[in-house]
Order: sequence, then C-alpha cells, then structure tokens
Amino acid sequence: MESLWLFAVVAGPLLLIGVIIYAFRRNKGGSAANVARAERGAREVRDEIAREEEQEGTR
Repeated sequence: MESLWLFAVVAGPLLLIGVIIYAFRRNKGGSAANVARAERGAREVRDEIAREEEQEGTR
C-alpha cells in the first residue's frame, strides 16, 4: 500500500505538470490569419456598437 501512495505522490505532480505544459503549448498563439480575422471581427463589432449608439443618441 505504501508503494501505491508513493507512486501517487511522485507521479501525480509530474502528470499535472505534463498536462499544464501540453495545454500551454497547444493553446499558444494562433496563425496570423486567425489573429487577423479575430481583430477584424472585433473591429466590426466595435464599429457596429458605435453606429447604434450614435443612432440612439446615447453617445
């Protein structure tokens, strides 16, 4: 039973570190095309909100 506990104490943190590193590397950045598309979409939404506020006279 002690060997199982020792395995859990040693392997658990190592496995957790491995998963964190994997997730970080997988989610790091994006392609230039994806970033540009996201920026363009955000700009369009901001412009649309500004137009709607100007039409309503709240800005």
